[in-house]
Amino acid sequence: MDDQILKQTPLHALHLSLGARMVPFAGYDMPVQYPAGVLKEHLHTRAAAGLFDVSHMGQVIVRAKTGTYEDAALALESLVPVDILGLKPGRQRYGFFTGENGGILDDLMITNRGDHLFVVVNASCKEADIAHMRARLAGCDVSLLEDRALLALQGPRAEGVLAALWPDVTDMKFMDVRDALLHDAPCIVSRSGYSGEDGFEISVPADQAEQIAKALLEDPHCMPIGLGARDSLRLEAGLCLYGNDIDTTTSPVEAGLEWAIRKARRPGGARAGGYPGAARIEEDLEKGPVRRRVGLKPEGKAPVRAHAGLFAEDSPESPIGEITSGTFGPSTEGPVAMGYVPASLAEPGTRVFAEVRGKYLPLVVTALPFITPTYKR
Repeated sequence: MDDQILKQTPLHALHLSLGARMVPFAGYDMPVQYPAGVLKEHLHTRAAAGLFDVSHMGQVIVRAKTGTYEDAALALESLVPVDILGLKPGRQRYGFFTGENGGILDDLMITNRGDHLFVVVNASCKEADIAHMRARLAGCDVSLLEDRALLALQGPRAEGVLAALWPDVTDMKFMDVRDALLHDAPCIVSRSGYSGEDGFEISVPADQAEQIAKALLEDPHCMPIGLGARDSLRLEAGLCLYGNDIDTTTSPVEAGLEWAIRKARRPGGARAGGYPGAARIEEDLEKGPVRRRVGLKPEGKAPVRAHAGLFAEDSPESPIGEITSGTFGPSTEGPVAMGYVPASLAEPGTRVFAEVRGKYLPLVVTALPFITPTYKR
């Protein structure tokens, strides 16, 4: 990125005014932490409410040229192994674009907006995802919403903070999506989140984003949160970060994401297959994958970071995989990690070793997530 100018989100000036430390991320100048620091930001989100700027992510409209939701849903099902046709209006679902080898091109959120789809994709894959959809969805118009920001409000007090601006939020449940007027700004509010806590994502007109962010931050329970705490929160929640825990070499089943592939899209289902890489993914579903993403808890106090090698024994002769994400978990009060191990070693309680600076540190395979989620079902 040295020779490229970093993009700025509509909240850039607000981040600077709040004392954020900014870093390059996915081509954007983004806040990694505020003066409170990553540890306090993380714990505050778990205890109260945190406000994140996720405007760098791609907000995309997919609309069938026929104007019907069904045609848009069936078109997108040719790129994802997810049941989109069965998604009810005002509901969203997690999914992933797959490649011809069954690997994951990106993971995304898909919403039924009545007569079209609203799709949110990762910042680092935004351009590639839009090109992919435009090339493969001939019967659809695919447009990136350039004039909108995206806020994430996460934590057990998130509902109360948002209710001060929009009382109807209390009627929403996990994965609901609604239109809302916040300070007279037309917003799209979804109730999900990557923190493991109850939370919301708010798509807002770019020119009104700062006003709404400031209004949310006026609540004493709400504080701004940067990328550092976002990463430790999602890792404790056992959620994948694209490019770390899932990528073009990883099948959804290896990654433990097969729950997102519903009956209609599985072998024998009403709309089985028909998406890139279906042969490999269906084989993984039927026979089980060769390797599995697992939670890992180091037995010591030292965090084990991404790319550390994993071994069956405390010696270099028994390599089995690698750590994909690792950090100190403020809520678990100890180090947490995820990585891939052979399916035969994926049972919780199995002991493996990570190589850190020439030493082989013991870890225990642990069920995910590391914390108990508080989503409002």
